[in-house]
Amino acid sequence: MTITTLLFDLDDTLYPADSGLWPEIKSRIGLYMIDRLHIPADQVPSMRQKFFEQYGTTLRGLQTHYSFDVLDFLAYVHDVPLTDYIHPNPGLRSVLEALPARKFIFTNADVNHAKRVLRILDVEDCFAGIVDVIAIEPYCKPMPESFGIALKIAGETDPKRCAMLDDLPRTTRAARQQGIFSILCGAAGPHPDADATLTDWTQLPQLLKDR
Repeated sequence: MTITTLLFDLDDTLYPADSGLWPEIKSRIGLYMIDRLHIPADQVPSMRQKFFEQYGTTLRGLQTHYSFDVLDFLAYVHDVPLTDYIHPNPGLRSVLEALPARKFIFTNADVNHAKRVLRILDVEDCFAGIVDVIAIEPYCKPMPESFGIALKIAGETDPKRCAMLDDLPRTTRAARQQGIFSILCGAAGPHPDADATLTDWTQLPQLLKDR
């Protein structure tokens, strides 16, 4: 069956995982917990990890246990100098432009952060839309409900016509459980939690053709 819709994760997927950007964002999440929510610094790392594992994201865990402005949180944690970490990627743009399927960003970040990243990578106009963490409230990846919302926003009625590209095995596993063709980015060789793996963007057209 032909893939007509592609869902791309954003952070550590569209740019190299070793860029250093995501560790900086994680650091900002910790600072927010200390500065805004007054959580003791020594409790932050374990709490952040617990929430990530239990609720899908630290944000969703914090929302369950604390009262705060979600938009303030998102603005705070993404207030980083992106150009220190990521740069335009002509190779990625070339592949995206050659793919006939409609392309959407599907991220646990917010739309403002996504647009900034896409603009710096010079691929913003390659995507038909952005499904962000606000759009899928109260869920987030890898919750099953989040994929249903993403497909609805993308106007895709058949998950078998959709592919999900993500750097986290738990997300590709969840996507596959929803009937979505899942591609684990940054991994080489077969992986038990994905239908395919990808280490080079030039591999993507053939992966979609061979599925």
